[in-house]
Amino acid sequence: MIKNRYFDLIDQTFYFPQEGFDIEDNCLVFNGIPLVYLIEKYGTPLRLTYVPKIGTQVKKAKNLFNKAIKTLGYKGAYHYCYCTKSSHFSYVVKEVLKYGSQLETSSSFDVDLVRKLYEKKWIDKDLFIVNNGFKTEEYAFKISELINDGFENVIPVLDNKNEVEFFEEYVTGKCDIGIRIATDEDPNFEFYTSRLGIRGSEVVNYYKERLAKSKKFKVTMLHFFVDSGIKDSIYYWGELKKAVKLYCELKKVCPSLSALNIGGGMPIRNSLGFEFDYSYMVREIINLILQACREEGIPEPDIFTEFGKYTVGESGAHIFSVLDQKQQNDAEVWYMVDNSLITTMPDSWGIGERFILLPINKWYNEYRRVNIGGLSCDNSDYYNSEVHESQVYLPTIDKNDKEPLYLGFFHTGAYQDTLSGYGGLKHCLIPSPKQVLIYKDSKGNIVDKLYREEQRAEDMMKILGYL
Repeated sequence: MIKNRYFDLIDQTFYFPQEGFDIEDNCLVFNGIPLVYLIEKYGTPLRLTYVPKIGTQVKKAKNLFNKAIKTLGYKGAYHYCYCTKSSHFSYVVKEVLKYGSQLETSSSFDVDLVRKLYEKKWIDKDLFIVNNGFKTEEYAFKISELINDGFENVIPVLDNKNEVEFFEEYVTGKCDIGIRIATDEDPNFEFYTSRLGIRGSEVVNYYKERLAKSKKFKVTMLHFFVDSGIKDSIYYWGELKKAVKLYCELKKVCPSLSALNIGGGMPIRNSLGFEFDYSYMVREIINLILQACREEGIPEPDIFTEFGKYTVGESGAHIFSVLDQKQQNDAEVWYMVDNSLITTMPDSWGIGERFILLPINKWYNEYRRVNIGGLSCDNSDYYNSEVHESQVYLPTIDKNDKEPLYLGFFHTGAYQDTLSGYGGLKHCLIPSPKQVLIYKDSKGNIVDKLYREEQRAEDMMKILGYL
């Protein structure tokens, strides 16, 4: 007999239960937490964070890298940095710091956040703080003030050749510095070379001509990152090999160089069918760097990573209630949920990001193909495909059943809050600009008025839980 229950669909398609997901009493359990309990207590829509998962991810990555380093006889050290732009909330940053993570920043207000962490005594001045991103004068000034105030391991990474002028002016003593390589993008991308970083062909000459004789700067880090992330693909290995080759070339003329930063991009589970051999990838990355250095006769560098989405992504979930179902034609059924998908999970709309989608209850109902509609009036406020197929299947709804169907989108913990502007947040903590209104007075003259000042760091620190 063919089984048409939703539970049977999942059980026959994936290995289930699996890490983080199980079923008890016909309802979904997330990391041991019965979600129906949370729904009954708080209602929907609901955004939740399972905080212990954050520390688990940090420990997992550190163990993978350190094990590979030990097994392969690699001489350099490993440093795990948390990419703060993934989620700046105080409860996230506090958790990653508990597990020995260093930090990576992206913008001016990030440095204000570092100051708050020090005021709260969550960090000491010996923490590694890697400063990425395009350096505005304000951002460079704040970084310089950290260095001047005795933060020992601040490493501003030059995103272009001109940024060094800011640090030349504002840093009063000596300064470690990094250089970011502008990598070639994936062949399917809209442009060929990343806008971030300095062209690889120019890095060595730039060092020789501008930094080699400097009494203030000591180049200690070369930074590499591909936007498509860490993948077992020809493209990724090719870009990594080019970066390691450039590291070896620069090391031969720059004795102070000691660290290779391979950025972020470690993938997370976006489907119950997700498969990725983390141990293999880490081991191969370490081995590639090791073999290249041995061939060139140079010491292996310390390795830095900047994992953000990997750190916090799998800790998050969004839960909705299905308000109603609509049969729009013979083939299309819509489940309408009690919030907007565009505003709560903007990546699902903006870049077609797929998350793990599961019902919270009614697992033993029959299933059907559906589209999920958000609450806004925008025609693009929908979700109708998953990673493993271009369709969505969910339990059927009996109109006589008084209990609504609850849906959960899982592993949504990275980026969604800032991209959606939660409470006034912005991606990379880049502030909202000044707002000016233009009028005409009774005589027809143009009059301008400042309606709202530029957003302040204090505004965001309050939203994030630091004030």
